Amino acid sequence: MRPRPICFTALGLVLLASPSQAQDKKTFANVMEAMQASGAMAGRSGPRSVNWIDGGNRYSYTTRGADGEEIRASDPATGQDTLLFSAKGVSFPDTAAPFTYQSFQFAQDSRHLVFQTRFKQIYRRSGTSDYFVYSLSDQSMQLAARGAQTGELSPNGALFGYELGGDLYVRDLATDHDQRLTTGATETLFNGRFDWVYEEEFGMAQAWNWSPDSRHMAYWQVDASAEPFVQLTDYAGLHPEWDTLRIPQPGDSNPKVRIGVVNVASGAQVWLDTGAEGEFYIPRIYWTSAADTLAVLELNRKQNTLRLFFFNVNDAGKRLVRTWTSDTWLDVYDFYAGIQDMMTFPAGSREFFWISDQDGWQHIYRYDYSGTLIKQVTSGEWTVTRIEGIDPARKLLYYSSTEVSPLQRQLSVVGFDGKGKRRLTTTAGTHAIDMGPNARYYIDRWSSTTQPKQVELWAAGGRKLQTLEDNASVSTWLETHAYSPVELFQFTTSDGQLLDGSMIKPPDFDPGRTYPVILAIYGGPGSQQVYDRFGASGVDQWRAQQGYIVVGLNNRGSNNYGRAFMKQVYQYLGKYEALDFAETARWLARQPYVDGGRIAIDGTSYGGYSVLYTMAAYPDVFASGVANSAVTDWRLYDTIYAERYMDVLPDNAAGYDSASVLPRAGRITGKLLVIHSMMDDNVHPVNTMQLLTALTDAGVDAELRIYPPGRHGAAYNFASFRMILDVSDGFLRRTIGSDATRAPATP
Repeated sequence: MRPRPICFTALGLVLLASPSQAQDKKTFANVMEAMQASGAMAGRSGPRSVNWIDGGNRYSYTTRGADGEEIRASDPATGQDTLLFSAKGVSFPDTAAPFTYQSFQFAQDSRHLVFQTRFKQIYRRSGTSDYFVYSLSDQSMQLAARGAQTGELSPNGALFGYELGGDLYVRDLATDHDQRLTTGATETLFNGRFDWVYEEEFGMAQAWNWSPDSRHMAYWQVDASAEPFVQLTDYAGLHPEWDTLRIPQPGDSNPKVRIGVVNVASGAQVWLDTGAEGEFYIPRIYWTSAADTLAVLELNRKQNTLRLFFFNVNDAGKRLVRTWTSDTWLDVYDFYAGIQDMMTFPAGSREFFWISDQDGWQHIYRYDYSGTLIKQVTSGEWTVTRIEGIDPARKLLYYSSTEVSPLQRQLSVVGFDGKGKRRLTTTAGTHAIDMGPNARYYIDRWSSTTQPKQVELWAAGGRKLQTLEDNASVSTWLETHAYSPVELFQFTTSDGQLLDGSMIKPPDFDPGRTYPVILAIYGGPGSQQVYDRFGASGVDQWRAQQGYIVVGLNNRGSNNYGRAFMKQVYQYLGKYEALDFAETARWLARQPYVDGGRIAIDGTSYGGYSVLYTMAAYPDVFASGVANSAVTDWRLYDTIYAERYMDVLPDNAAGYDSASVLPRAGRITGKLLVIHSMMDDNVHPVNTMQLLTALTDAGVDAELRIYPPGRHGAAYNFASFRMILDVSDGFLRRTIGSDATRAPATP
């Protein structure tokens, strides 16, 4: 186990309780109290709902003022703070009803606010809303669209674009005139709207983009007619209603897409044809800095060939810029790192940047508009996790990386030519950067295992301007409450792989006793679980206080350890993840303070799949497991995700067979709790239903909890969330116990 140093900061020494001190401090009375304490441990995150405005020279934020919720702006250069909007005394236009909103966005002109109200969720990222535009100059509020699924003000602030009923419209705010831009929408054909699988797996809700000059709108047309149905119900009422969704599974027909561009003034429309045949994806489009030029990314169904085209949107003339291929898969965005786009086209530059692992590690590559590689900007056995900002005038790139450690995130700056690299963040830990679009200022939210969250405002040159939040309240809370810090450790598996893990021990930990372990996992490809950051999970602290050691792992398949580490899971999901979880349990069992006969494994979603696969592959290792919302066969999941990592059917039928839990269900010998909801549109309940049949046919018993109204993760309100935790904890108490009073460990 790797000891963690005590951290000194400008605030002084951060004291974490020793076991003897923790015995005199307050513990949680129940799991609800523990959940509520998560906020006290996490601390405040500084300014909320930050939007960089005026090109990045100021940032807006929300706060609770004396008159209710306010939107304010701060100028980092002067420290001046300005009230932009207060809902006090504001009514919905033409009514006496007080104005309320779910969210807002700044228009690109920074002179208008677009409020999203009366939101009704549809999928994970989308829903219908009424949109209102507020002018900061004259404080007027104007209805822009009613019941629209997406909406956005044009860059010049004159027009409001929105999608309604599967077609695109614009409203002229000066005249209140609505113009329809597309026609032909049906129940399965959408202009400017994604189907379920595109939204879920390519990470976007808005299927259209304004051009920078406000003259054009580029959009996806999606034809979902060939996709099969799935059905969901919460079993409410005398005659339950069924929701039907079109979600393709491996081997099914995908949605057909094409890109259209409409001239807003004339209504003239062109279609941009890449020339691809068969099934393919268009995961991203980008307006470039060249006039009337749209970049279109085309990805084949196997997701291992990516082609970049530039189109003239006036006549649909195209040029193939570059093609990239891989022997595994190619990513266009990173859900876990918060990267919406792996490819970036900075304004004012005739170059673009791509984050790619083509040399074995994820780095930044610089191309010109002809597609010629100018420079691999970064290199080394570490990964760039995100481009935080680009300064085309000074030819500087700001990026976060794992150069110090895969467990940390640090901000650096480098020239476009790869020279002058300099690290800007100097404190050990995980730094989350929010940088303005002109790369002049940034907010740094960071913590480490020994340092609660700090929030700081910096100038991009490396000068600290202000501590926005020191979270002294967290240190005060720690003085009176039992708290178990996250301890980081490493070990080497029997096949020679070095792995990073985390451990939270009971606050009254006694190395002379043995403890049960909960291996709490996720494990999905491209994810990462263990970081050098402050532990603020009330559930983890609750379990530690009940006498468990809570362990996390960065297993093979995780990102940020190099291409070989992450992508060796390709075509055979489950195999290496399960090996690493079993190896972790066996390593733990050799530690003198662990009871190797009382190790449980617990996970949700991909983590639920990992629980089931691992218990089936290594039935002698885990005494029990909790599988929530688990995939049981990748043929039952959606095309884009499953085929990205498993390849297409029938090319890898053997891999799908080997990755399925169902034919191996009879090998599970540990106690098992299965949890699912009936309204889960991510991991359809058919996964659990087929598992139950497989378990029954094999004579294997399992406990089952169904929460009909719940979505993915099963919880549908706070009470159900608490119930799921209570049920899981009760199951673990029965199967591995939670007392730490068994016989002392053998010296």
